[in-house]
This record gives sequence, C-alpha cells and structure tokens, in this order.
Amino acid sequence: MEQDRDHVPDATRSLILDEFVEHRRMLAGLAYRLLGSWHDAEDVLQEAYLRWARVDRAQVLEPRRYLTTVVTRLAIDSLRARQARRENYVGDWLPEPLPLDSLDSGDTSDLSLAMLHLMEQLTPPQRAVYVLRTAFVLPYDEVAAILDRSADDCRQLHRRAAAALEKGRPKFTPSRAEQERLLRDFVAAAREGDLARLESMLRAEVTAWTDGAGQPKTARKPVLGQEKVARFFTRIYTRGDQLAAVPIHSVGEVALLLRVRETSHLLTLQSDGSLVTAVRVVANPEKLSAFEGHDGGSAVVFEDY
Repeated sequence: MEQDRDHVPDATRSLILDEFVEHRRMLAGLAYRLLGSWHDAEDVLQEAYLRWARVDRAQVLEPRRYLTTVVTRLAIDSLRARQARRENYVGDWLPEPLPLDSLDSGDTSDLSLAMLHLMEQLTPPQRAVYVLRTAFVLPYDEVAAILDRSADDCRQLHRRAAAALEKGRPKFTPSRAEQERLLRDFVAAAREGDLARLESMLRAEVTAWTDGAGQPKTARKPVLGQEKVARFFTRIYTRGDQLAAVPIHSVGEVALLLRVRETSHLLTLQSDGSLVTAVRVVANPEKLSAFEGHDGGSAVVFEDY
C-alpha cells in the first residue's frame, strides 16, 4: 500500500530520507554491480527512493531487505531494457568506470572493468543471483525471496553464472604499482612506434575492446591478436599530438586517463602476470563524466613526435 505524499508531514519526510540515506551507499554498490553503469544505477536509486517514499511503513519489517529487493528488481528490468537497446549501440559496449572513492570501502575486486565486462554475458537473473550471493553473501532463501524464485532455482542460476565467469575471470591481480608501470610502458612503447617492444608485452591471443559510442577513430569491433592490437595502438598514440596520461585509481583497478587535444579516453590492461591478455578503452564521453576535474596522480606527458 502506498502513502499519499502530499499529506506526509515534513518530519516524516525527513525520516523517510534519513532511512534511505542510511542504506544508499550499499544500494549504490548493489546497483552498480548489477548494471555496470553509474548512470543506470542512479536512475534505479532515484526510482527506489520514490517507491520507498510511497510505501506504507507498516508493511516494511526490514528497510534494508525491502530496499535491496526494490533495487535488485529495478536493476533486472533496466538490464533487460538495455539488452533490447544494445542492437542500436555503435561499437563495443563497456562498463562505466568510476573513481575509487565512489562506492563502499569494502572489497571492490569484482568491480574492475574486466569483471563487469565479463558479467555482461550473464542473463539478468543469473547476474542478480551471482551479485547477491557472492558480493553480498546473502543466503539462498533470502536471494530467492528477493527474486521471487525458489532457493533451488537460485542455486542453479548461481552455479551457471559462476561456471560462465570462471572461463574468463582474471587469474592474476597485479599490485597497483605493477598496473601503473605496465600501463605507462604500454603507452610509451606505442607512442614511440616500437612495434616489436609492444608486441613483446602482449599475449598472442590478446583482445582489445574500445567503447566510443561511434566516436571517430575508435574501433567498431574487437581488435584480435598480438600484431593487430600493437598496430592499432601505435596508430592511435603516434599521431603527433601531445599526449598526457594521468594515473587514475578507479574502482577495482588502476587506469590511465589519456588526453589528446580535446578528447579523453580511459585505458585499462588485463595481465596474466607476464603478458597483457586484454585491453579496454572507454572513450564514450558520457562514461567519463565522473572523472571530470578528478585529481589523479602526476601526469606523464608524451611529447609530440
């Protein structure tokens, strides 16, 4: 049952907001894990608050559980709608990176672009079960209540999701210092046009994805293989423009925010401990808005060639 908001006293409205804010950081982490998009997560949180403001408090036994249920179900609906729209998206779709301090301070290893990108292959129910069970450690009976499914069904969904993710899950997580060094070496080799050096850093079956939403000079399809990936990034970084690279501690990993003239893109590398296995470039301006004016490390400037 919903309340008439026009007749809610100001003190009650303040309490409603305070209760929501108390759980908002957790809910933001949940929505972002489920969607891989901060813009979509914010839309879900806004709708969740509106529903929270209208619900009859007598019907809510546990606010945290109620809000978790609302956010999860809204996120599933958003995922399904996004899948329907994806056919019209130009080029590869990559998750939206966030600065490190954007979400809760707990374990964020599941929030790298690599993991969020990998989770895109899951169905919305599989993704919801996996996140609720793995990231939030909820028991299957609670997950089942949230999704309005049986506990056995949720176990099956989690098993399938875990099996699908295991095939592509990064087996090695370098330290932040190692990630930053690898990124700088990668860009330096490409900037110098040193194909042999760049190829020596790449696994033979390396794949590069670029999400530019149709921006000029971005690949519309994944770039496959050591030689093609090396040549692709050499062409990007040896155009003669001054290139500034700022180390960014994003959620789940270190990235480089590269600026060339008036355009920016964010670069992340996935490594097996010795060679680069995957490259991801986010150049869609809407997905970089969280980094506008963001203070990263000291910029490394690669001068004109």
